[in-house]
Amino acid sequence: MSQTFEPQILNHPLIQHKISLMRKKETGSKDFRELASEVATLMCYEATRDLPLKEVTVETPICRCKTKMIAGRKLAIVPILRAGLGMVDGMLTLIPAAKVGHIGLYRDEETAKPIEYFCKLPCDISEREVIVVDPMLATGGSAIALADTIKRTEEIIKKHGAANIKFMCIIAAPEGLAAFGKVHPDVKVYVGVLDEKLNDRNYIVPGLGDAGDRIFGTK
Repeated sequence: MSQTFEPQILNHPLIQHKISLMRKKETGSKDFRELASEVATLMCYEATRDLPLKEVTVETPICRCKTKMIAGRKLAIVPILRAGLGMVDGMLTLIPAAKVGHIGLYRDEETAKPIEYFCKLPCDISEREVIVVDPMLATGGSAIALADTIKRTEEIIKKHGAANIKFMCIIAAPEGLAAFGKVHPDVKVYVGVLDEKLNDRNYIVPGLGDAGDRIFGTK
């Protein structure tokens, strides 16, 4: 039975407000970095909503009680270099025990296809729930390539497929979501805002420009 691809658009007022500030061309790198981190924190809250809980007994200053804690689920954050780095610290504020992997992909300016140049993942990646992060989902190529790489790496480590992957981006284009959903309908996707379209250069419209350049102050 085929799976239904249902990306979650996180229309939270704080997320929308902060993304609007990120869009402004006069927002400098310092403020842009801080906003990207804050948005990532808010989105991480939603992306971890389904973590399993277990009942534990603790001693409060008043009495002993039964309460809930996360049931030992291991997590990994994997940013797509380089812009994805701007989302990592915000997520680690909520899940500080998560391990961080890195995948380097760049877009060929002529073909708009992603090219992998670096891959370093935790050795126990196959035992972890992986949250892939990238500020922008434009054509979907980078996200598809990253999901493929993680699944391929997991197959090498454990000799079977079934990776537990989520993908989180701040802004997505409809074309990118559609392309990603066709290839990886099993991956849960969390989007801060869904924009209008891609232009003829495969940039998101209205978007916020090149996220990597704006995070790191490069051109």
